Amino acid sequence: MKCSDIIERLKGLAPEDCACDWDNPGLLAGRSDKEVKKIYIALDATDEVVEAAINCGADMLLTHHPLIFKAIKKVNDQNFITRRLVKLIQADISYYAMHTNFDAAPGCMADLAAKRLGLLNAIPLDDMGEMEINGDKVAYGVGKTGDLEHSMTVKELAEAVKAAFGLPFVLVYEQELLERRVTKVSICPGAGGSVVEEALRKGSQVLITGDISHHTGIDSAARRMAVIDAGHYGLEHIFISYMGSFLKEQLPGEVETVEASPAWPAVLF
Repeated sequence: MKCSDIIERLKGLAPEDCACDWDNPGLLAGRSDKEVKKIYIALDATDEVVEAAINCGADMLLTHHPLIFKAIKKVNDQNFITRRLVKLIQADISYYAMHTNFDAAPGCMADLAAKRLGLLNAIPLDDMGEMEINGDKVAYGVGKTGDLEHSMTVKELAEAVKAAFGLPFVLVYEQELLERRVTKVSICPGAGGSVVEEALRKGSQVLITGDISHHTGIDSAARRMAVIDAGHYGLEHIFISYMGSFLKEQLPGEVETVEASPAWPAVLF
């Protein structure tokens, strides 16, 4: 199957116009007419991922985070980003990224994360608009706000997040709120510092996200909204297994998929 045909399936799942203006999803390197028999799926196009894609004989690399965000003036082996692009092009691997379009599109990152937590009555946390699905208008956006099936303490919720996403640990802001019982929760996979105000406006008692700074965390807690920082990778690694299943379902017997092994970017000592 040609790369362009696979991209059409991916766009059907998460249209590129669902992405934020600053983002850069899409075909970032390689040929759209490439015949694809094997796809390597990862969260980031790291050096290790690029090497693994080459070594396994992949024809296409699919990641969540784009390797290219800003304009590039030179593509050579003198820069760690462009060096990866050179390797991918030399290996004739077509590289496609699905970032905030996957974060926001119905049924994708936001819905997957909310489903893992069992949130009820979930609505977009950062509403970006509506799209038509099977004749119905469906709201989409980054993150979700919803209700827990049963009230629980912030500490119990932190344990539930660890279990739902297979995490070794999470950070909670702050200790005084650990025994507070909560029912209204927002979740924003990735970096969620920019959605704190929206979570507060929606009445969230807890925001579950990643990459929270010290001051953002303690300031949120001071306003009686606990923050559970589960890490950027910690919440978004679900992209890998979901896309593996999606492609197997969409392209049964046509394309082989290889899912990247867990690769935590930080180690707890």
